[in-house]
Amino acid sequence: MHIVLQLIPRKYLIGGTLILLGLSGLLIMSTIVAITGEFEKDSQQSEVTEIEGGGIGVGTANVSPEVMKYQPLLEKYAQKHGLDASYVPIMMALMMQESGGRGNDPMQSSESFCGSVGCISSPELSVDKGVLHFKSVLEKAHYDLKLCLQSYNFGGGFINYVMKNGGKYTPELAISFSQLQYQKVKHTGNYHCVRPEMVPYSACYGDALYVNAVLKYYTGTITADGKPAAPASEGSGGKSGVKVIDAGKTLIGKTRYVFGGGRSQSDINAGRFDCSSFVRWAFEQVGMNVGPMSGVTTDTLKTQGQAINPKDMKPGDVVFFDTYKIDGHVGIYVGNNQFLGCQGKTGVAIASMAKGTYFGERFNGRVKRF
Repeated sequence: MHIVLQLIPRKYLIGGTLILLGLSGLLIMSTIVAITGEFEKDSQQSEVTEIEGGGIGVGTANVSPEVMKYQPLLEKYAQKHGLDASYVPIMMALMMQESGGRGNDPMQSSESFCGSVGCISSPELSVDKGVLHFKSVLEKAHYDLKLCLQSYNFGGGFINYVMKNGGKYTPELAISFSQLQYQKVKHTGNYHCVRPEMVPYSACYGDALYVNAVLKYYTGTITADGKPAAPASEGSGGKSGVKVIDAGKTLIGKTRYVFGGGRSQSDINAGRFDCSSFVRWAFEQVGMNVGPMSGVTTDTLKTQGQAINPKDMKPGDVVFFDTYKIDGHVGIYVGNNQFLGCQGKTGVAIASMAKGTYFGERFNGRVKRF
C-alpha cells in the first residue's frame, strides 16, 4: 500500500482528501436538517401573517376555504393602509359575498381602481386596492359600517344621498336609492333585479340588501363607532374556560399526535388528533362551535373570537406559537404559564410556556377568547 501511495502524485492525494472531506460535511449537514425538519413537522402546523399589535380583532368570519386563504393578504394590506385589524373579518365576509374567493379579482375592486370591470387580473392587487377602497369608503361614511358596506356595492353616491337624508344608513334608504338610480338607467336594458323581492319596488340598481348579504357571513356585533365587536358574553376566559380545560384533560394519556388527524369521527374515536383539531374538539364538548371538524386549522381558529392582551389572558383562552411556521401551533391556556394541547411527542398533554422553554420561546403573543 505504501508503494502505491508513493506512485500517486502528491497533488492528486491532496485533492482527493479535500473531496472526501467535503462529501462527509454535506452528509452530516443533510442528516442534521432531516432530523430537525422531522422534529418540527411532528410537532406543529399552519401559518398566518402576524399583524403589529397582535390579532385580527374581534368577531368571526364564517367563510369558505377559498376566502380563508386570503386572510394573510387582508391582514397585510390592512396594516399597510392603516386600517384597524378588527375590520379583517368583515372584509372576509365582504369577499365571500363578492366572489366566494374565486377568480383573479376576489374583492371585485376593478371599478374602484380603474373605472372599468376586469382591469385587475392579480388577486393580490385586488386585495390591495379593495382594502384601500374599503378604508376610503369607511372614512367617507363617518365609520357607519353598514353605510360603508352598502356603498361598496352602490358606489359613493349613496353616501351623499344618506347624508342628505338623515345621515345614517337604513334599509329603507338603500331601497329608495336603488329605485331612483334604476329609473335613470332602466332604459339601457343593462340592469335587472338581483333580488326577486326587489322587483315590486323597482329597486333593481345594485343590491339593496347587500348589507344583510355580507353580514350573514359574520358573527359579531357592530359598536357605535362602527367597529366590529365580539358578541357580548363571558367567553372562554371565564367559567366556560375552566369547563373546556376539564373537557380537554379527559384525553390526556389517551391520544397520539397525527398531523391532519382529528378531522373524522373515526380519528377521534381512535384518539388521533393534531393541535387544532384537539382545540376544536375540546370547545365542542362545552357546546361551542369554533369550526367544522373536517376543515379546522390554526388559520381558521385565528379568525375566531376576541383578541386578548397576553397580560389579561385567563384559563380557557386560546394561545398561538410560532414554530416551524408563524402561528404553527395552538393550545388552551390553563394558567401558571402552562397550556393544554396536542403535541408531537406526547399527544394531548399540559406543556410549559414559561420563558426559556421550547414553547415559551415560541409564544407569539396571540391570544383569542372564544
